Amino acid sequence: MFVSPNMKCVALFLSLSCSLAAGEPSRPRILGVAHIALFAHDHEKSVAFYREFLGFEEAYTLKNPDGSQSVTSFKVNDRQYVELLPERAPNTDRLAHISLQTDDANAMRAYLASKGIKSAGNLSKDQTGDLKFTVTDPDGHELEIVQYQPDGWRTRAKGKHLSPDAISKHMMHVGIIVTDLDRANKFYADILGFHEIWRGSKDGKELSWTNMQVPDGNDYIEFMLYNETPPPTKRGSAHHLCLEVPDAAATIATLDKKPYRKQYTQTLQIRTGINRKRQVNIFDPDGTRTEVMEPVTIDGKPAPSSDAPPPRI
Repeated sequence: MFVSPNMKCVALFLSLSCSLAAGEPSRPRILGVAHIALFAHDHEKSVAFYREFLGFEEAYTLKNPDGSQSVTSFKVNDRQYVELLPERAPNTDRLAHISLQTDDANAMRAYLASKGIKSAGNLSKDQTGDLKFTVTDPDGHELEIVQYQPDGWRTRAKGKHLSPDAISKHMMHVGIIVTDLDRANKFYADILGFHEIWRGSKDGKELSWTNMQVPDGNDYIEFMLYNETPPPTKRGSAHHLCLEVPDAAATIATLDKKPYRKQYTQTLQIRTGINRKRQVNIFDPDGTRTEVMEPVTIDGKPAPSSDAPPPRI
């Protein structure tokens, strides 16, 4: 078979490229958002909100060595959870960390190290039997990387702890404060492989949000854009979780029938967001927002992305 000089050059280029890349670890898959962990001032009060109002069932509870409360985990589906932790100090940020699921935690740790990202601790099995490690993102958020193990609690509990009273079966995204979009993109996009799927602006003059989807799934992280970080007690609306529901009005009707509704004094109101999706904001006892949102726009047409510039640093 005749091989042209051009084909030989292409083959040589590909061979050299592969050789150069051979020594660099490749990125394992990032499958989705595993959980969001929140600090609670009154642990039992917050447990009641997520259990009795949002309807999630407790999958497990962890204790500290002294017997005090460590983690209460509510199951959204077989791979997603909301975790509650007792606060470390009052009047502090309610976001403890967010967690991403990978298919190879050890390889992910090696990959991040090759990119200059150091983990906060060694790769280890937690009390649930799953592998995890933690890194810090450019805005100081703790980012846990977890790999579910065949013998871990989450895998063994497949199909269990899924309450029919839960208002949602999917956590669409989590929201975190970002003060430098370029810096955040270098970490989440360039290194972790996230890709932008939408951006929006409240006033059309300055960018307010960008939605960054995981590389190997449908979940995403919503960057809540600020030019400076709000005070710790003013972050509950920005640091949030978003639950997918098929019908926002039906969800309100369900919540209105729950006994807990008598002690939830805030208004439950449907709004159409800038993304043209119907949504309802619900706040837990510490002010952390749960955004309940329909998966499609009001007319089925995609909302256009904003071309406004990000906030000035």
